[in-house]
Amino acid sequence: MKLTHSRFASLLALSATGALLCLLATGCSSKTETPKEAAKEAAPPPAATPAPIATEEKKEAPKAEAKKQEPAAKPADANTYKVKFTTTKGVFIVEVHRDWAPIGAERFEQLVKDGYYDNSGFFRVVPNFVIQFGLAADPKMTKKWDKKIKDDAVKRTNKLGYLVFATAGPNTRTTQLFINMRSNQFLDDQGFAPFAEVVDGMKVVESIYSGHGEKPDQSMIEKRGTPYLKENFPKLDFITKATIL
Repeated sequence: MKLTHSRFASLLALSATGALLCLLATGCSSKTETPKEAAKEAAPPPAATPAPIATEEKKEAPKAEAKKQEPAAKPADANTYKVKFTTTKGVFIVEVHRDWAPIGAERFEQLVKDGYYDNSGFFRVVPNFVIQFGLAADPKMTKKWDKKIKDDAVKRTNKLGYLVFATAGPNTRTTQLFINMRSNQFLDDQGFAPFAEVVDGMKVVESIYSGHGEKPDQSMIEKRGTPYLKENFPKLDFITKATIL
């Protein structure tokens, strides 16, 4: 199921405080981070042995040039990975935390590796609330990944710049995502579990065109893909490429 414009309008009417309910979602399960092992103290070198007295003069062998010690490579953190989004407004980077929402983090990784988000549009932009995307440029790709995944437990609050899977109810996450454009803590109780955060390029995110609002029809995007968006919403911004760093 996808959250449609009509569903969002219904949810909006239910919130007297203006707390908009929309297609948003992400889950999370915690993972204990293994502390780094303390460096072991180096053993002292053995005492030097006195050199024998030379009976005849010998030429001193040239000293071998000391090799420069290369700094040890920093071990990769298996718990996190970063994704670079190149868009029509510039580049922003998100950092994914597997322990926040392991199921969502794994699905997102699979989608990026398959090129799912390439050339797709930011089809729903609500200022001071969310920016939503995640319907593929090619309808065949959208259909390919229309596979629901189970929810993750909500372990992080919906802060500004946090990335979350959209949902139409329990255990309905597929491909759609949104970026929180403010603190949306009221979404925590609705099961929307962040799994990543924008760590670079938030100004790019904030500059994404919002003039079309929620006008793009999600069912038409599913049927026709990016051509529908470009024909009807010429100022819409797009993701040109999403890459795992």
